[in-house]
Amino acid sequence: MDKKISGGDETPASFQSREIRRVLVDGEWFFSVVDVVGALTDSANPRDYWFKMKQRVQLEDGLELSTICRQLKLKAPDGKMRETDCAGVEALLRIIQSIPSPKAEPFKRWLAKVGYERVKEIADPAQALDRARENWKKLGRSEKWIQQRMMSQETRNKLTDYWKDHQITREMEFAVLTNIIHKEWSDLTVREHMELKGLDRQNLRDHMSEAELIFTALAELSTRQIAEAEQADGMKENAGAARKGGRIAKSARRELEEKTGRSIVTGENFLPPDQAKKKLK
Repeated sequence: MDKKISGGDETPASFQSREIRRVLVDGEWFFSVVDVVGALTDSANPRDYWFKMKQRVQLEDGLELSTICRQLKLKAPDGKMRETDCAGVEALLRIIQSIPSPKAEPFKRWLAKVGYERVKEIADPAQALDRARENWKKLGRSEKWIQQRMMSQETRNKLTDYWKDHQITREMEFAVLTNIIHKEWSDLTVREHMELKGLDRQNLRDHMSEAELIFTALAELSTRQIAEAEQADGMKENAGAARKGGRIAKSARRELEEKTGRSIVTGENFLPPDQAKKKLK
């Protein structure tokens, strides 16, 4: 989903005596692009340098630099939390390629240290799955839940791959389509579902029950297959497919709820007990 996240673990890192602001979101470091530009270029006005870069540089796959960044809140020099262009390790590596600087290679090595796990996963995606599985185990998730979570993610990835190939490129568009599907099958928006579970910036899927994961996957699988059958292209057509896919999962959900007398969508989560109590208060 396309949400602006603030807070989280914020520990500035230092590259050659230059502070690089960063924030940890869902287990991944996102770095201030302006800070990185300043460290690589020694520009007197790195914000202006980055602004001009976004206007003139186009990536090899046709994307603009701004599309691979996220707006996250970081502490500004005046002490206030302000929305800032941030990028994860993979996106930063692409941005660095567009900056002519003798510091580029040293910075890549530095980035490999501070974002080591993420860099390894870019080279070998299987490591990301292994690490996710281990993290879930440490958090007490059952093998059955972990299998369902991973299957749900695979279904999600296939859907987003389809969207990427059919004129859905902006993060906001992904968020809108995701919300349409979620609202259709669950009768709640993503934000409403998070609030029901007492979540703030956590990953909603990591706090879903096995049943919620299954119905989310059914909705997204249905959406992709309908989109493929209709050859949906662009936002309007894919939104139509998203509504149809979500309704299929809604029908199945309502039938199961009628048979069992139990709601599929719940407020249950995996928050630590003390944190969950604070949320309830």
